[in-house]
Amino acid sequence: MDANRKTAYLTLIDVETKNAYSNLALNHQIAVTRPNSPGFVREMVYGVLENKLTLDYYIDLLVKNGIKSLRSHELTILRMGIYQLGYMDSVPEYAAVNESVQLAKRYCRYKAGLVNGVLREYLNKRIQLRLPDRHEDEVRYLSVKYSYAPWIIELWLEHYDIDFLEELLAAGNETPPTTIRMNWLKVMKKDLMAKLSEKGFEVREGEVSRNAIHVKGSGLLDTELYKMGMFTPQDESSMLVAEKLDPKHGETIMDVCAAPGGKTTAIAERMNNTGRIIASDIYRRKLDLIDREAKRLGITNIETRSWDATRVDSSMLQKADRVLVDAPCSGLGVARRKPEIKYKELTQDMELLPRKQLAILSASSVYVKPGGTLVYSTCTINPEENEKVTDAFLKKNNSFKMVERIQLLPNVDGTDGFYICVMKKDVSLIQA
Repeated sequence: MDANRKTAYLTLIDVETKNAYSNLALNHQIAVTRPNSPGFVREMVYGVLENKLTLDYYIDLLVKNGIKSLRSHELTILRMGIYQLGYMDSVPEYAAVNESVQLAKRYCRYKAGLVNGVLREYLNKRIQLRLPDRHEDEVRYLSVKYSYAPWIIELWLEHYDIDFLEELLAAGNETPPTTIRMNWLKVMKKDLMAKLSEKGFEVREGEVSRNAIHVKGSGLLDTELYKMGMFTPQDESSMLVAEKLDPKHGETIMDVCAAPGGKTTAIAERMNNTGRIIASDIYRRKLDLIDREAKRLGITNIETRSWDATRVDSSMLQKADRVLVDAPCSGLGVARRKPEIKYKELTQDMELLPRKQLAILSASSVYVKPGGTLVYSTCTINPEENEKVTDAFLKKNNSFKMVERIQLLPNVDGTDGFYICVMKKDVSLIQA
């Protein structure tokens, strides 16, 4: 059995049956099974996840009793097989079929014949297979073609015209570039780019954040440069949050939903280890990630503490120069990095997110000094969690004025989908 396909299968099963995050599950399985082609494994895993609903549509047409008759194991193998046959030109047809059958013999022995039959049926009929009729059901057509849950399509159709939405959906399925944030505490940008080039990486400057460097090449996190804390992997959209917060040397900063700490450490670097950053999150284990990352980067001005951001910490009233609320959200803006997000169910918890976000923003606003800055950010493209939350807050809190708000989009900006709203507290109005 091919070790690369085995690793991909085990990763996809973890995502499918254990609701594991694809990036974490993939890194774990690669570390355990040590396949000889991690690049192939990554392409397979993310390719299947990015096109899951499209693959399922074809499988449903090809399986006699429909896709509902399949268990997760054989369904996962069929997705992998059809993805290889339909999307990976480098894979010979016989290899895609035979290796899929071998997986079935190992993990669902009595379904090997079914897997073989469905994949050969796909080869015979793939030219005839058609997507749902666009004119009959536009939502279903877009959902199947771009592999997004129907409710997400319906949500975005309320805000974007059809042509723009197709561009957005397509961009969400593209492989994002590897982007790193240089650590001002340890290296200058030109020097870091030179050091990476010497090690064989292709580098170019970012377009959205001045701290950003795009990198091509494998083994980036295995380099001594990373271990020495010279850079942190981070999308440009996320870097921009710290830039818009604009922390100054010696200030008191609060980051109220801080874990896993990418923005927290970016703030610390900009402050050159001066002042005080209070990074809080509800789970202590997540704060440990910040502590470890701060140590790697040589950061000493971060204090981590467990706190529920919906509650007010009375000891910090009007004591922060700047407050960052990077609120928990649906994550719809980072689908190109975490494709499993595209298949989230519209649960009651999801629908209640804006209420929770507003509660966190309101509670956190009381920490801001008169004349101070409050920044609200999310990694989603849902106006209900973005503009409507900040508009509701500003309507109820006239001591704050909006300075700037930005909605970054993958198809427009080449970044993750991110919302940033910068607000200023009036120096002449002091809230009780």
